[in-house]
Amino acid sequence: MGLVYRAYLSSDKVYVCSCCGSHLANIDDVISKTFQGRHGRAYLFTNVVNVSVGKKEVRMLITGRHTVADISCNVCETVMGWKYIEAFEPTQKYKEGKIILEKSLFARECTF
Repeated sequence: MGLVYRAYLSSDKVYVCSCCGSHLANIDDVISKTFQGRHGRAYLFTNVVNVSVGKKEVRMLITGRHTVADISCNVCETVMGWKYIEAFEPTQKYKEGKIILEKSLFARECTF
């Protein structure tokens, strides 16, 4: 696979992978904290780093049919959530290009 490049976020408060501590997102990149993931609560983000996007697939989710791709931590390869590629319902189009991270798989870190 080669050398894994890791991005380090310069924000005072960042979300990190619970398994390896790799930076995932700035706290300001959260759009919503009211989503449901496979393992409970999940957050919707505009941007994340240090993740790989998997193969696209169509899934029936709570809010309807979506094309999504699982995202995994680049360092420990834990599946962290998914990326919305396409929403079939007009009311769900705002999710396209956004990322869901499972709350149980990340932690908040203060980097004062």
